[in-house]
Amino acid sequence: MSEHANTPILSGPELKGMDEYGSVTDIFHAAVKRYADKPAFSCMGQTLTFADLDRLSGDFAAWLQQDTTLQPGDRIAIQLPNVLQFPVAVFGAIRAGLVVVNTNPLYTEREMAHQFKDSGAKAIVILANMADKLEKILDRTDIQHVLITQLGDLHGFPKRQLINLVVKHVKKMVPPFRLPGHTPFRQALKVGAAHQHREVERGLDDIAALQYTGGTTGLAKGTMLTHRNLVANMLQAGQAIGPGLNNGEEVVIAPLPVYHIYTFTVNCLFLMETGNHSILITNPRDLPNFVKELKGLKFTAFIGLNTLFNALCNREDFRALDFSRLHLTISGGMALTKSSAERWKEVTGCEIAEGYGLTETSPVVSFNPVDAIQLGSIGKPVAGTRVKVVDADGNDLPFGEPGELCVQGPQVMKGYWNRDDETVKVMDAEGWFHTGDIAVLQEDGYIRIVDRKKDMILVSGFNVYPNEVEDVVAIHPGVLESAAVGVADENSGEAIKLFVVARSDDLDPDELRAWCKKEMTGYKVPKYVELRDELPKTNVGKVLRRQLRDEEREKVKVDPGVR
Repeated sequence: MSEHANTPILSGPELKGMDEYGSVTDIFHAAVKRYADKPAFSCMGQTLTFADLDRLSGDFAAWLQQDTTLQPGDRIAIQLPNVLQFPVAVFGAIRAGLVVVNTNPLYTEREMAHQFKDSGAKAIVILANMADKLEKILDRTDIQHVLITQLGDLHGFPKRQLINLVVKHVKKMVPPFRLPGHTPFRQALKVGAAHQHREVERGLDDIAALQYTGGTTGLAKGTMLTHRNLVANMLQAGQAIGPGLNNGEEVVIAPLPVYHIYTFTVNCLFLMETGNHSILITNPRDLPNFVKELKGLKFTAFIGLNTLFNALCNREDFRALDFSRLHLTISGGMALTKSSAERWKEVTGCEIAEGYGLTETSPVVSFNPVDAIQLGSIGKPVAGTRVKVVDADGNDLPFGEPGELCVQGPQVMKGYWNRDDETVKVMDAEGWFHTGDIAVLQEDGYIRIVDRKKDMILVSGFNVYPNEVEDVVAIHPGVLESAAVGVADENSGEAIKLFVVARSDDLDPDELRAWCKKEMTGYKVPKYVELRDELPKTNVGKVLRRQLRDEEREKVKVDPGVR
């Protein structure tokens, strides 16, 4: 509800528990002690208990401290999919006082080189499947310590050998690479087990993670998330979601990538803190195998996003599963559509509670109360959080009037890494973070997102910034100029359409898309390419992306099949 009748601000309840912890490590130690014998993470049939997670992450921390030159505050990139090595590496790094740099395993060499150089990462834990890319760009980074892990490394014998053999030699998923001096992840754990790691004092204001996000300049920026930010957001999630959970008892399906801030905070941190069991799905895009994994599980909660809910509900094998224990489904990352929410409830018997957040807010800002879900809204502000909406001049707007959503709270980032110029664009002197999303605040305390201020395109929950796409496309010899916009897409929420002015008549749109696939992560590749003689521009030469978007909307109104 509002702070008082004349103030157009929504506030969450009082945040409790911040005085109990001095860092993420404190929360970790409390959880692994309290839930030692409980399962913490499972993947492909292998489970780590909280005691296992404590031991293995301690071994990794000891190796980092005893066998490398790394010092507290140094950055370590972790480029892994959803495998058991992820939480071990993350908590080991944090226990050693390092700053975690979460990295998308699907990144191209160009994207890797930028993130590693920008963050100043001195070490990396990387899956063998993408080590060949690292080889090509390593000399452009500050990385001194390379740890390579294989998909099955934390599985027992002989399953470990079988998984790694099939991945490398049968499925041919590990391209050859040469990285002299690298350390196998299993070897690091073995060596570390012979040492005792030292406890490192880190304060709430120290940086715990650099989480990269896109920017209007087209280059990804490192969001500085402190121990305070992450501790606060764990506790905030607990107060918002907690009433729907039985701590230490839940079995939670985690199909979204853990390197993404949504799953990183909710599954890797919050569900760890509450002693619950996360089932990591390594490749959720392989829907048949994903559903096979679900068959033998008595899962109680599911964390996903709109496109995944849609895809699963369209499968007969998914609809045939036993959902009798499922009592909590959480949606985030992209807007939840009414049709998806209704279909999910029809199939599973469980309502979806939608939340909202951004990388810069660790990420959770608001969440629908599980006992009072308001479909179409992003819920109410979480504990310790204030939100308001402002007009283009920064003036506060009343309830019911759309404006840019601004957030204030302990989960709001410290700023962008080495980018004070970008930080001041989104954070004002009073600590309000300007999200770029257009929202309406309701008198009943709920928030609705109605539009976006930015040109950002949201593809299956991932931010895509047009400038980055256009900058890469500009390298192609056949392209004179281009403009990327988001268009509605049934499967991914939005898709990228690229308008191109070619240098000659022989530019093939399909060839250009194929070229883009080599230069950019899959979700950044344009789904549609349209050749034009010229692009609409302002009188100073700036391309009018909004005009292109409006033209697309009008075409779809006339003929929904046209793109």
